[in-house]
Amino acid sequence: MFNFGFINRIKTMVSQGAAEKMTDLQFIERELTNFLHSPGRRVMIDGERYFKGKQNILRKKRMAIGNDGELTEVKNLPNSRIVDNQYRKMVNQKKNYLLGQPPTFQCDDDRYNELLKDIFDKNFLRLLKNTGADALNCGLGWIFVYYDEEGRLSFRRYKPYEILPFWSDAEHTRLDAAVRVYGVTSYEGVNPKVIRKVEVYGQDGITFFERNDSGVLVPCEPFHQSYFTVARGNNTEELNWTKIPLVAFKRDDMETPLIKAVKSLQDGLNEIESKFKDAMDEDPRNTIIVLVNYDGTNLGEFRENLATYGAVKVRSTDGSNGDVRTLQIEVNAENYKAILEIFKKAIIENAMGYDAKDDRLAGNPNQMNIQSMYSDIDLDANDMESEFQAAMEDLLWFVNCHFANTGQGDYFNVPVKVIFNRDMLINESEIINDCRNSVGIISNRTIIANHPYVDDVEAELEQLEKEKQEAIEQYGDAFGGNVKIPVKEGDEDED
Repeated sequence: MFNFGFINRIKTMVSQGAAEKMTDLQFIERELTNFLHSPGRRVMIDGERYFKGKQNILRKKRMAIGNDGELTEVKNLPNSRIVDNQYRKMVNQKKNYLLGQPPTFQCDDDRYNELLKDIFDKNFLRLLKNTGADALNCGLGWIFVYYDEEGRLSFRRYKPYEILPFWSDAEHTRLDAAVRVYGVTSYEGVNPKVIRKVEVYGQDGITFFERNDSGVLVPCEPFHQSYFTVARGNNTEELNWTKIPLVAFKRDDMETPLIKAVKSLQDGLNEIESKFKDAMDEDPRNTIIVLVNYDGTNLGEFRENLATYGAVKVRSTDGSNGDVRTLQIEVNAENYKAILEIFKKAIIENAMGYDAKDDRLAGNPNQMNIQSMYSDIDLDANDMESEFQAAMEDLLWFVNCHFANTGQGDYFNVPVKVIFNRDMLINESEIINDCRNSVGIISNRTIIANHPYVDDVEAELEQLEKEKQEAIEQYGDAFGGNVKIPVKEGDEDED
């Protein structure tokens, strides 16, 4: 019933020597079950969960040794659950460092350049930035290429833990197919129920299923559809891309989530801060109380009287006077402060970020100090930029197909360079002076491209040319429109 050609090669290797070969559908069911319970997917979910602040410290319990010598939960003690989300800070820092500024598309074909600006508009730039967050949290992000209801080429972001890819090479550069699994909430009467939707992306389009509680895939509407349709007179023709329209944007070549580098440090930071808050909240327990001839029945009653009245009754028994003494427990805040600073610094170093409160920024820092502070994040951004540039080339293949199919031109052989403009703190005065000192040594275009006040080089060059032309016209008007350019001695024979 279903023909998944991409499975044949893998399934043949898996089934060799087996008494009974799996069907295509059984193969997908087995791989999907493994994916849903895989450690790799769990790390992806942890990355996004920690980014949103849903961290393990929120499940913290106060424990003590019980009567049986085993740890037991103590519910009458302060139990702070503080989330100091340094991980989110690192993700946002790295995402905005590389993708905070719009990328530049360098192309010699002006018409092609304008068409690319229409495709990669602000909506796409926002999508690319969010995909960058996916790549940091989960190791890679996914963008799906499709045509919307109005026939416009569009892009959609898929969650990384929803996509099970089937790669045809060990480097994960060529995609044979992919399976997407996600939950949709429906209602049975007034009771909500989550339905697992499954979409199989192959060379011949998309096939749709629902996954039941037993892990079996059941076909559902619309069963199967091509990637897009084209109007042919009064009819429409279903067509498919020759590549799977899913593009992977990786953080690095190993697809490593950032959370793997800092999760234990983030948990330790949360735990230290929570324990410090617990110690501050335990006012009656900051002292160990020694009771002699207490006029009460049990320690619970004593605690209640102390909290309610601020006083206790003691008595004399057998000639011994009653007494209450305390052993003071000091909470040294400096110790906590030192440990917190160690954790925060370790998170920055392991995440390869930068410290915005770095001592090198004190006073009037020079550009060398700033670059030194950014060295770690810059090195890490190099890997991510290389992967994103390769992904943009894959995405441009679909864009070029769109231009060719819609009669806007054939641009497959037109080179395009995608440059990600990093958002680095700079000493503007120093850069401007360097630009001024470079006049006559390098081209004006290069100087303008490196000037801190310029975002669009082409627009700035056009504006300079316009102002130059206006100045020439004003100069001519001052002499009645009859301007004679003086000729140097010895140049009389030149035109």
